[in-house]
Amino acid sequence: MRGLAALLCLASAGWAATRVLVTVLDPRTARPVTDLKASEFRVYDGGEARAVEAVEPVSALLDVMMLLDTSLVGAIVRPVAENLIEQLQAKDQMAIVSFHSSAELIQDFTSSKDLLRRALLRIKYGNVPNVLDALYAAIEDGFQESAFRRVLVLLTAGMEGSSRLSEQDVLRLARRRNVSIYPVYVLGSGRSLFENLARQTGGAWFALRDLRRPGSSPGARIFEVIRSPYVLSLSGNLSLGEKVRVEVSRPLRLQVSALPLE
Repeated sequence: MRGLAALLCLASAGWAATRVLVTVLDPRTARPVTDLKASEFRVYDGGEARAVEAVEPVSALLDVMMLLDTSLVGAIVRPVAENLIEQLQAKDQMAIVSFHSSAELIQDFTSSKDLLRRALLRIKYGNVPNVLDALYAAIEDGFQESAFRRVLVLLTAGMEGSSRLSEQDVLRLARRRNVSIYPVYVLGSGRSLFENLARQTGGAWFALRDLRRPGSSPGARIFEVIRSPYVLSLSGNLSLGEKVRVEVSRPLRLQVSALPLE
């Protein structure tokens, strides 16, 4: 039946924002929905409707931080990391950070695919992954010199260790720094965590098995989504409240995520 295709409830700190970055994904194909019009979006702020005045596709250059699992089973996602490097366009930049009990910078932001490939060769595996602690450290310290749209791709086997920081700590920081999180995971044990991190930061989440479909590589599918969000311009100058709800009026069940932009 036609009606609500997706619903987003996200907590925000109440900063001033009249724009929202929104990603819409068809989970059956793991591909972005790119033909939506302003009339198909509904944005609610604490129950109050906010009119969507304009919708624009985002085509900005990217600063992509690849946060790579170095646990005992983390090597399983390394082929995806290699494939992601190949998707960079001429002026995009990527940094590589490994994570275990914390985050470790392996390669700072660069447009050189050769440097990024060599950085992967230096990574050693065999640790306990504290995903939330690593995410927080990477977002806090890794994007300070970033000039382009901020994207964090989390490549993980799917297990969380014993992080000191909470999911909400990570989400608040990501929103404050305008960082969208794109988890790519193998196992389902952390699925709800990864989905929520993506949903509340304008990113998308991917189970690796769903990316292994004929037609294109996993990296190409992920970057197709990364490069295909919308920016919604809302009416009024009021700050967004603690609960923002974004709906898409389509008959399909879609993944919808959003990030209020400062």
